[in-house]
Amino acid sequence: MNKINLIYKTLLVSFCMLIQQNASYCQSKDKSQNHVSKVWSPDLGNGKYKNPILNADYSDPDAIRVGDDFYLISSSFNHAPGLPLLHSKDLVNWTIINHVLPQQKPYDVFSKVQHGNGVWAPSIRYHNEEFYIYYPDPDFGIYMTKTRDPKGEWSDPVFVFRGQRIDRPLSVLG
Repeated sequence: MNKINLIYKTLLVSFCMLIQQNASYCQSKDKSQNHVSKVWSPDLGNGKYKNPILNADYSDPDAIRVGDDFYLISSSFNHAPGLPLLHSKDLVNWTIINHVLPQQKPYDVFSKVQHGNGVWAPSIRYHNEEFYIYYPDPDFGIYMTKTRDPKGEWSDPVFVFRGQRIDRPLSVLG
């Protein structure tokens, strides 16, 4: 038996032993105990909170208030679905309610990963019972999408301004 086969066989046996030990451990646990994952929550339950409020990377956030509700949008760069949209009633407890972009335009460009490209610093606004999101793509320009229901389907993005290296769309659009 050559050296590589011996190493391979040793690793395989070790791996099998680990799996067997893990299976035995899982079978010996009391089945009546349901394991609940501890998820980050900034809400201390007493009217106070701890930082960070959002324990994740929500780059370039923009938020609005509509009645008693708050909405937050953030950059998603080249990820799809893109433009995560979060909702809160108290600015402490946030929930992802939608991803505004199922795919990113131009579709032919973003059919492949484009590290560092894509949606940067979006802006969300509310006017005449419609939500609007303007988002820049630093290589193409500014796009706009809208909806009446932020949890529902958003319009197909419309190209509204050609330009490069635009960071905040509303600084350009006024």
